Amino acid sequence: MPAGKYWKPEIETLPRAELEALQLSSLRDELDHAYANSPYYRRSFDAAGLKPEDVRSLSDIVKFPFIDKKTQRDAQGVGSFLGELAAVPEEEVVFVSTSSGSTGVPTMSPFTKKDFDEFQDVESRWFWQASMRPNDRYVHALNFSLYVGGPDVIGAQNLGALCIWGGTLPSERLIFVLKAYQPTCIWTSPSYAWYLGETCVKNGVDPRKDLSIKKIFVAGEMGGSIGATRKAIEDLWGAELFDFYGLSDIFGACAAQCEVHDGLHIAEDHILVETVDLDTGEVIEPGKRGELVYTTLRKKARPMIRFRTGDIGWIDYTPCPCGRTHGRIHVDGRKDDMFIVSAVNVYPSDIEYVIRGLTEVTGEYKIRIYERDFTCKFEVTVENAGGKSDDEVASRVSDALRARIGVKPAKVVVLPDGSIERSTHKAKRIVDERTHTAAK
Repeated sequence: MPAGKYWKPEIETLPRAELEALQLSSLRDELDHAYANSPYYRRSFDAAGLKPEDVRSLSDIVKFPFIDKKTQRDAQGVGSFLGELAAVPEEEVVFVSTSSGSTGVPTMSPFTKKDFDEFQDVESRWFWQASMRPNDRYVHALNFSLYVGGPDVIGAQNLGALCIWGGTLPSERLIFVLKAYQPTCIWTSPSYAWYLGETCVKNGVDPRKDLSIKKIFVAGEMGGSIGATRKAIEDLWGAELFDFYGLSDIFGACAAQCEVHDGLHIAEDHILVETVDLDTGEVIEPGKRGELVYTTLRKKARPMIRFRTGDIGWIDYTPCPCGRTHGRIHVDGRKDDMFIVSAVNVYPSDIEYVIRGLTEVTGEYKIRIYERDFTCKFEVTVENAGGKSDDEVASRVSDALRARIGVKPAKVVVLPDGSIERSTHKAKRIVDERTHTAAK
């Protein structure tokens, strides 16, 4: 058990030159393994006239073809249960998760025993980074049903914390657990952290005084990295919030915030990160916003070579005050969620930033996107927190959105407090009524 600031200081603080040398060695091994054992990758590399030995530097990864969610769906179940992307026989797989299927057919993610153990070691790293220690009590309030984040509780157990496998308990039951067992840490989604805190207050429980939660981990939505949302949740609970980020395509939490809260350190000993232009797919320099592309460096069950995540963001390699040398990703949202109004790229995360920062509204919201006269429009629905008229609230929201994102909504709908249905887990805040999505 580590005694200091870092879970594995020899990895987390590795000088950049040494970290990149480790990445190159791991990348060559991963490409060798994929080419030798995956029918899809052998066919793909051959079609591109490439061999694993063509990689002599990390930048050579750009020679290789992209894959995406469609690739996974097309290859899934072809030739075998695991499909053509898999690079091990089924007998070596000990765990599979699936994606939510929110943007199409759910995709399966297999793990060998070594994959799974290394996955959980990374989770321990993130928990330790977020100041969890063996004397903590931890409630894992995430879905265990096929969700890749479910097993992350094992990373907390391996760290030595007392773990309560809460799963998707009804809110009243979870509040009982929080009162009875007085855990110090909880992991859920930003929407549910807010909803659960509100529910506590409505039931006469003050999260700041009556409960012992000091650390909240969130994932699955943008809120944890939006300053106004994080502050609102922290103020409600009297706890520090840490944003985690993962993909079922890779493993649970692939990146997490440290105490600095400026981006999320990504496990660069496991994942090679590129950022590409949203339209051309050309690699752009670090620090520029584009689509994040990941290549696994150690996963054997199903290597992911140049996987286009659909997440929009950038990576920051500047030194972090925490002393960790692994780059920090900043994720603005999903490529599928971005929309264009009057030639302005609008990200739902920017809308949330504004809504969460206004005292005139409760913080709950919905976004409706639609077409009128062949033009993309959007409206925002909010709840009046009281104290001002609906017209005043609508004007305040509209002006604040225009100041933040450069365009204002076609309409702001103001409803009474409690009118917008609260999410008990991952919130669905966007209603897209457009008949086509060419503008995306």
